[in-house]
Amino acid sequence: MKALTGFAILLSAQAAGELVARVLKANWGWTLPGPVLGMLILCAALLLPWIQRHWADAVGDASQVLLAHLSLLFVPVGVGVVVHLGLLSTYGLKLVLVLLVSTWLGLAMTALVLRRSWPSDGHVEALPARLVSQSAHEAG
Repeated sequence: MKALTGFAILLSAQAAGELVARVLKANWGWTLPGPVLGMLILCAALLLPWIQRHWADAVGDASQVLLAHLSLLFVPVGVGVVVHLGLLSTYGLKLVLVLLVSTWLGLAMTALVLRRSWPSDGHVEALPARLVSQSAHEAG
């Protein structure tokens, strides 16, 4: 039952995001994806103690159900690729090039941010004991 409540919360957040996206587009001409705005609304809502106390477990249960069946969510994408094989043959090389360059840029930017945020003396604080024991348990 908690998973159904969680699905209702997730869908309500997405609907709220769609509503905000339509209002932004109608009033200011901003084109933003509704599901992303819904995710931001959900994240902001879950920061509130009352909502966190009452809804966090339900959203967590719904998330676990979705993650357990994640592979099913890729079926429409696979069908779309098969349906548009002509476009893939026309633009495939460009797509591969864009994917490779964007992946490389993402890795390079991550490395630069990590290098800039790393302490200048090279000393990093030790992990909390809880994380050390958890990672040792997973490795063993």
